[in-house]
Amino acid sequence: MKKSLSIYLIIAAASLLLFATCKKDKNDDPVINEIKVTSITLDKDTLTLFVDESATLVATVLPINAANKTVTWTSSDPTVVTVRFDGVIKALKQGTATITVTTKDGGMTATCSVTARYSWEPVMVFVEPGTFTMGCPDDEDFDGALPAHQVTLTSGYYIGKYEITQAQWKAVMGSNPSHFRGDNLPVEYVHWDDVQKFLAKLNELTGKKYRLPTEAEWEFACRGGKHSAHYKYSGSNNIYDVAWCGAYSGGNSGETTHPVGTRQPNELGIYDMSGNVWEWCQDWYGAYTEEPQTDPQGPATGINRVARGGGWYTVAEYCHVSNRFIGDPDFRDNSLGFRVALSP
Repeated sequence: MKKSLSIYLIIAAASLLLFATCKKDKNDDPVINEIKVTSITLDKDTLTLFVDESATLVATVLPINAANKTVTWTSSDPTVVTVRFDGVIKALKQGTATITVTTKDGGMTATCSVTARYSWEPVMVFVEPGTFTMGCPDDEDFDGALPAHQVTLTSGYYIGKYEITQAQWKAVMGSNPSHFRGDNLPVEYVHWDDVQKFLAKLNELTGKKYRLPTEAEWEFACRGGKHSAHYKYSGSNNIYDVAWCGAYSGGNSGETTHPVGTRQPNELGIYDMSGNVWEWCQDWYGAYTEEPQTDPQGPATGINRVARGGGWYTVAEYCHVSNRFIGDPDFRDNSLGFRVALSP
């Protein structure tokens, strides 16, 4: 009898266990009840790095208690930018690549566009198109800057925020022709044809089309473009606010060039368009006329090229926004350099 009762109890317990198992809610299944990923984002949509520079992109996967937050990283061009499993990216050469992070099931992605550029590549400022009066007033004749005339530039363009430095020249050309030495000093003692060789190599390295500004582009930017306050010098009526000049006339230059960008900028945020070094322009020299002009390029041929802006030794008066310097393309001087321009 006792043996039969034990068997009965065992059978009853098994039946209860089986019943409990059968009644288990299917939502309690750990596989079925897994919390799924609903979104993935990156902390940056765009990023600019110097070549050989690294950075970390941070991916956020939501919800925070999702069961599987594993992601994979890929680069659209690993020759330009590489990416590791943890979001660390490195720029290898000039160019642009898209970094993509993807959830494990491949259902969701986020991207970041990474631009790699050389640390020595010129910093550029955009100049909006506009119309201005080029040249000087009738009572101020600066080396052929008469008559004043209306000029319209129909397209915007980029111009260098700073004069090209010796560090930039050395990075591109592998040499330094300057008289005054210092990486952040403007390169000087370069003639017009030297500059063309620099531009050709710069464009080969960057894949862009840097050039010298036309004389009209240079003067419009010097005057502050559409934001001009009509100052006498580039950014101020007080020459020493914005320029290193007047070495032999009581000026502030101390008979040398100075690091670029160390005086006040003009209305567009551009530095040293008055003083420090004269700057080559693209144009052949030609006399002005009174007729309005649109997108002037200067004469088709000539003997002399144009430089603008004044230099470290120039008296303040000749750092005027409209003053012109006329030089043979083979002319070199320790107060003659340049800045670059770029069409969009």
